[in-house]
Amino acid sequence: MAGAFTRRTMLQTGAGVAFGAASLAALPLFGTPDRKQDPSKCTTEDLSESQMKLIVSNWPEYVDLDEDGYTSTITDFEERYGIDVRYDIDVNDNNEFFAKVVNQLGACQPSKRDLFMLTDWMAARMIGMGWIQPFASGSVDNVHNNIIDSLAAPAWDPKREFSAPWQSGMTGLAYNKAKVDEVRQFGELLTRPDLRGRVTLLTEMRDTMGLVMLSQGADPADFTDTDWENAIDAVRKSRDAGQIRAFTGNDYVQDLAAGNILACEAWSGDVAAAEDENLVFVPPEEGMMIWADNMLIPNLADHKANAEKWVNYYYEPEVAAKLAAYVWYISPVKGAQEAMEKIDPDLVDNQLIFPSEETLATTHLFMPLEEFQMRRYEGDFADVTGG
Repeated sequence: MAGAFTRRTMLQTGAGVAFGAASLAALPLFGTPDRKQDPSKCTTEDLSESQMKLIVSNWPEYVDLDEDGYTSTITDFEERYGIDVRYDIDVNDNNEFFAKVVNQLGACQPSKRDLFMLTDWMAARMIGMGWIQPFASGSVDNVHNNIIDSLAAPAWDPKREFSAPWQSGMTGLAYNKAKVDEVRQFGELLTRPDLRGRVTLLTEMRDTMGLVMLSQGADPADFTDTDWENAIDAVRKSRDAGQIRAFTGNDYVQDLAAGNILACEAWSGDVAAAEDENLVFVPPEEGMMIWADNMLIPNLADHKANAEKWVNYYYEPEVAAKLAAYVWYISPVKGAQEAMEKIDPDLVDNQLIFPSEETLATTHLFMPLEEFQMRRYEGDFADVTGG
């Protein structure tokens, strides 16, 4: 599961984003009663038939692009449905994106987006706040028919009425083999002397703290306050010692390729996207975290039916396979592995796209948090990463 070549282009340039004020400001708003909405009452006229448009917000390097001799899935979608897609790359971190839309969604005002993709825990929070529209009956049958079993019924949306996974992935570590000796354990990022000052961790609390707890022998799916305190103390100690260069969102690969950092916490598809044979993604010996990013239609979306067409389209196995061959994340669609035979047979058994049961057995989920726990843990993490 090392860095490999794909059609994806290099990640966009950008400096690491510190996790600090934006997240701290957002935390109290989650539980504020006057921010909650009733999605059945916070609606608007759907302009899909008269305005063949769609506005999508997503993470960087998370979709295929038109290139010489290659037509992207977005262009295929536009041509099939006659819908003009504005595809914005403006999700770099869940909390950062939350801060962009909280005032609008919390006041039943338009977010000026028809669809966006957020990670499980943030999707659950937004659905719980009543900020997300349910799919119209029969509009996303491909989702209900083709979603893989492991993602079909999360506790926060058991019937997938409000959400559909875009892609799933694993969180582990990466290093530049041209610059440093092999890194196999996540704990090495926090303590290894030759990595000092040239390590980045992610701003996603559940990914980073989950891996830290695994490195200490704790279970991120069922941990105690003591487990948490031990883990956050380890991150604080590492930061204070100058071991950690920065906490980043989806923008660490450039520094890894340039040698500004030697090793880092990494999402599974990003290293493959870099098209740099010196960059290696490693499943840490302690285990990996697993997650999904979900397609969500916010309240007051102007083109809801067009968004539902997009969701349904990406759950066609052939479309899902074409996308997966480009982004190298876990496909959430049944039949995509079989469809990959015609697209790129070399990827049919790729563990980053179609992980085996053995690979999945090394992955871990983060424990669902009560409101008071989320406030405490997010606050602790922000204090450390923004310090």
